[in-house]
Amino acid sequence: MLEALVCPQTRTVLRYDAGRQELISSAARLAYPIRNGIPIMLVDEARVLD
Repeated sequence: MLEALVCPQTRTVLRYDAGRQELISSAARLAYPIRNGIPIMLVDEARVLD
């Protein structure tokens, strides 16, 4: 299923971080949370990466 998801801001591929339960967009420098097994693909909910 991960292959079907892309960053809503940049439309690029996401990387899964199992430890943090996040989907990482390197292009946008954002981490989208996964809550209760559901990816939250909202830019407003994403964590900005340093």
